[in-house]
Amino acid sequence: MQQSPRAGREGDVLAVVSQSGPTVSFFDAASDRHLGSVEVLAEPHELCFDPTHRLLWCTTTYRSGYYHANSGRRTELTVIDPDTRRIVEVVDLAPEHGPHGLALDPARGRLYVSVEGSADRPGGVVVIDTGTRRPLGRIDTDAPGPHWFAIDPVGRTGYATNKEAPFVSVVDLERATLTAKVEVPGSEGLAVSADGTHVFVASPYGGSFFDGDEERPTTGIRVIDARTATVVDTLPTEDVVLPVHLTSTGRLLVGEVRVAPDPASRLGRHVPGRLTVFSADTRKRLGEFEVGHCPLTVTSSPDGRIAYVACVASSTVDIVDLETLRGLARLDLAKLAKLGEPGAHGLAYIPRPA
Repeated sequence: MQQSPRAGREGDVLAVVSQSGPTVSFFDAASDRHLGSVEVLAEPHELCFDPTHRLLWCTTTYRSGYYHANSGRRTELTVIDPDTRRIVEVVDLAPEHGPHGLALDPARGRLYVSVEGSADRPGGVVVIDTGTRRPLGRIDTDAPGPHWFAIDPVGRTGYATNKEAPFVSVVDLERATLTAKVEVPGSEGLAVSADGTHVFVASPYGGSFFDGDEERPTTGIRVIDARTATVVDTLPTEDVVLPVHLTSTGRLLVGEVRVAPDPASRLGRHVPGRLTVFSADTRKRLGEFEVGHCPLTVTSSPDGRIAYVACVASSTVDIVDLETLRGLARLDLAKLAKLGEPGAHGLAYIPRPA
């Protein structure tokens, strides 16, 4: 008899951002019971769990709104103790602003945070010492809006996706320099293979679809050869992809955003999105599962058995068994909101303390 994917998860926790809540909520990973929430600054976006210090980092990106339609960019990161569910510190990156993507190098004690550009400097990546929680410097990416950021397994190379710029920025983390630009028609989420040889990038930029552009490139995942910094393959999808995640078992998870025509709106209306699963090794499509409206963040359990898909427009998190591609549960964050729809966004799986 096959063991339940929930077995052995007692004490593990799933953290979920409520973007317009604005909160970070905690759920028991075995039972989905709501354990509590922490109120944070407006417009929290992404999460990153540091297992060495057992701290949860949360970016707060805008004062209100979203990319290209906001009332101003924030400058803060919130550091949370996930065990006591209390704020430890608010780290201000000013004059850097618009922090969004997070990538952790636990071996070197470095946290990388993507930040947006301004009139006097391009976008870049801020490097933070996870021990002192203080910035060490920044790496320019030569694009106005680097949004997602990922690093290779050995912590030597980083990759920033750029929504409007027609390239992925490749940076040398040891020398803190931009080393290459890989041509793609705008990009969203990304993931690096376990051996560091390939990078999987969602492209094109989703805004080109929502803005009604006539000429639309093929949607899907561009596969970049890290050694040559060139695109060597494309994994096609039916709809535009925003989040990308690679599990510990080599499954590539992509969240497709689906929009139906709506006479009342030039942007259309959101309909249920799609979690599409590929094999990172063979690049073959393994299956799909219908999720909530506008999947924006995807993560998985450490054993790669369960996927978690945060959908911002429906304020839900779908929990999916990746062995069977069947739904296990759906978290409804709107029920926890004090003020309107909270908009589920960032996710982090937090194993129980040793």
